[in-house]
Amino acid sequence: MLVDLHGMKAQIAPCARLMGLDLGEKTIGIALSDILLTVATPLETRKRGKFTVDATAMLALMARHGVGGLVVGLPLNMDGSDGPAAQSARAFARNFSVRSELPILLWDERLSTAAVTRTLLEADASRKRRAQVIDKMAAAYILQGVLDALHHARPT
Repeated sequence: MLVDLHGMKAQIAPCARLMGLDLGEKTIGIALSDILLTVATPLETRKRGKFTVDATAMLALMARHGVGGLVVGLPLNMDGSDGPAAQSARAFARNFSVRSELPILLWDERLSTAAVTRTLLEADASRKRRAQVIDKMAAAYILQGVLDALHHARPT
C-alpha cells in the first residue's frame, strides 16, 4: 500500500529494514537500511526486465533481508511535475502494491544521481567504476534521505 512518511513510520515493524530502489530504464539500484533505520547501504544493481520478473526478485530480496517497507525513488522534474520517469516509478509502485502488503513510500529523488556522481568524481572513481556502482549508490542516497526524515518526523 502506498503511504506517506508518517504512514511508513507507523507501519514499519520493529527491527524490520527498509529497502530503497532507484528505478532506471535499464537497471534497478537497490539499497538496504540497518534494523535501527539509521544507515542506508548500497546492496546491488540489477538489470531491469519485465515487471513480473523484477517484482519477484524484489520480493525474494525483501524476504531474505527482513524488509518491512519499500522506498521507491520518484524522479520528479525540477519544477516538481511528473515526467515519463516519474510516471514509470508511480506505475511500478502501484503494481508492486498489488503483490505486497508492505508499505511503499514514493520519495522525491531530484538530483540524487548528480549528488552521487559528484561524490564518486571527488573520490576519483574511474568511469567504469562509476557505471558499476552509481545506481545502487543512488538508491542508498534516496533511502538515507527517508531514514533521516523518519528520525526528524514528528508524531502525528
